[in-house]
Amino acid sequence: MDCRTDQVPLNLNNYPNQGPNAQMMTTTVVNVAPNVTSVRDNFLWSIFNFAFMNFCCLGFVAMVFSVKSRDRKVVGDVEGARHYASTARTLNIVTAVLSSLVYIICFAMLLAGTFRVAQETQRFGSWN
Repeated sequence: MDCRTDQVPLNLNNYPNQGPNAQMMTTTVVNVAPNVTSVRDNFLWSIFNFAFMNFCCLGFVAMVFSVKSRDRKVVGDVEGARHYASTARTLNIVTAVLSSLVYIICFAMLLAGTFRVAQETQRFGSWN
């Protein structure tokens, strides 16, 4: 790690009651390397699937794996975090697809039922 100290005056003007011999402050600069291991844990996607598209509790399971991935990432186990993140991503995809299919089928059945009721009322009205 590259650290250095410099004598840097914090204020060029003297403060009142400080006197003519102002002291220099010592500062330390610490360079922190960026975290190269970025693993996407899909946590927000898992929360969305858990709240709105929880098909057979797969959204909840995806959220559990996302939290496990985040925990592994904090500990420093990059390979474990990638494994859990991959599982969470797969579960999120499956949940989104299956829930979308259920919503589409329910909408189609609702639409078909509405047309059927409209046909029956029209046919019943024409007999009178």
